[in-house]
Formats: sequence, C-alpha cells, structure tokens
Amino acid sequence: MATPVGVLNAISVFTANDSIIDSHKQTDLKSNDVLAVLREELVNLGFEVEKGKAADQKIKVAVLYGLNGQTTKTFDADAFHREEGIVMEVEAGRAVANYQFLKDLFQACAMQEARHLVIAVRNLYLGKKDFDAVINFMETLYASSRLQLPLQSVTIVGY
Repeated sequence: MATPVGVLNAISVFTANDSIIDSHKQTDLKSNDVLAVLREELVNLGFEVEKGKAADQKIKVAVLYGLNGQTTKTFDADAFHREEGIVMEVEAGRAVANYQFLKDLFQACAMQEARHLVIAVRNLYLGKKDFDAVINFMETLYASSRLQLPLQSVTIVGY
C-alpha cells in the first residue's frame, strides 16, 4: 500500500519547517512549540490542531460510544484529519524516555475514526537518537507479525 496523500502532505509540513524545528539545532523546543510552528499549515491541509491545554482547545477523538450513539470515551490528539482518519502526535523529550510513542500507538488503535497514525519525534534528545530508537522498535513490532494493528499505516517523522 502506498503512503496516503494526506500523510505525505503532513510530512511535507515538517520538511518545509525543518530549519525552525530541527532538533539538532533547536535543543529546547517542546512539543507544543513544534506544533505551534506547524499549526497554520496543518490547518490549511484540513487538520484540526490542538491550540492549548484547556479542555476546549484539545482535539477529542471518539473511542467508545454509549446510548443513542453518544460518545462516552475520547482520547486527545495533537492533530486530527477527520476526513482522512489521520491522527498526529508530536512528541519531544518524553517520546522515548517515557515511551510516549507507545501510548500514542495504543490510543490511535482505540480511536474509532483513526486509519493512519503519524508520530513525530525528535531526531536527537539529550544526546540520544530518539527517532532511531522509535524506528527500531516499530520495525521489530512489524517484523514479528505477532500483533495486528487496526491502522492502515503508522508513520514516524523525525525532526
């Protein structure tokens, strides 16, 4: 299966802003800082993008439904393209140190509308190669074929 156009478009936003968000040069950017740099371009592509930490600024994606189809459980996403089912999570220091990328994977698998997941992680964090660590983990997960994910694609973007 080819990489979906919406995912390729999201990757292009990271590429276009590499000089601003490159973790080799920008060592103190938090995930919210990176998301702020990307926000306008992602919105122009049709993504809803988190604006802050207040409840009304978060992007809620349905996980469980109850009576009369009412949403009873949601998970938050940093960005979500509802039409294409693309969940995006942008991580910084916690990506590998706290295994945040695994939580992102789990939550995307539980989201009813999610078909594709994009996880952005720093290439370098405190001298460690976080992007390489996440790629290695994901390659191992897929190579073992022991776990079947309900997602059509998982894309890891290094910044």
